[in-house]
Amino acid sequence: MKQPSFAVLLCFALILTAGMAHAEKADRAKPMNVEADALRYDDLKQTSVFTGRVVVTKGTIVIRGARVDVRQDPEGYQYGVVTAEPGKLAFYRQKREGVDEFIEGEGETIEYDGKADRVKFIKQAQLRRYRGASLSDEMVGSLITYDNSTDVFTVDGGPASPAVGGRIRAVLAPRPGASAPAQPAVELKPSTGMDGGRR
Repeated sequence: MKQPSFAVLLCFALILTAGMAHAEKADRAKPMNVEADALRYDDLKQTSVFTGRVVVTKGTIVIRGARVDVRQDPEGYQYGVVTAEPGKLAFYRQKREGVDEFIEGEGETIEYDGKADRVKFIKQAQLRRYRGASLSDEMVGSLITYDNSTDVFTVDGGPASPAVGGRIRAVLAPRPGASAPAQPAVELKPSTGMDGGRR
C-alpha cells in the first residue's frame, strides 16, 4: 500500500487545527501557586527548585511531578522543567480559551516556556484533548510539542522503545458539526506490523 506523503499529512494536521480555540490567555498573568515537600529559592538568579510531590497551579494550568525547576526572566516570563518520579510520568493540564475543552499531557519530563507559550512532553509522551468530560483526541510518542498560542502540536516517534516502538499513535475524533456524529475515542493499541495487522 502506498504511504501518504509528508505534504498530505501536514495538510491534514493543519485542517484539524484550523479554527481551534487557543489556551486560556488569562493564565499568563495569574500567580504561580506551588505545594511541595521542599523549596530552594535563589533571589539573585530568580530560580526556584521545588521537590517532593510537587503540585503547581497557575490559573487553569495544573502541573504535577517529583521536582519542578522554575526560572523567571527579567520580563517576568516563567519557565519550568517538571521531572517525574522514577517509573512515573509528570502531568500537565490547561483549559482552552472560550470553549469547554482541556488539553492534558504526560511525560517523564515536561518543559514549560511561558514566553513562547509552549509545552514539551518528553519521553513516553502522551497528549489528550477533552471536550467537556469526553476524551476527544489522543496522541502518544517520544516527544510531543504543543504550542498554546497557535494550537499546533507535533508528535515525534523517536528511537524505538517498548512503549511506542519508534512510531507515533493518534486517535483524532471528528470536530463538532462534522457530517457524522462524534464517536467516543477508542483505546490506542500498537499495530502488529507495518500494514496494521491486515492479512
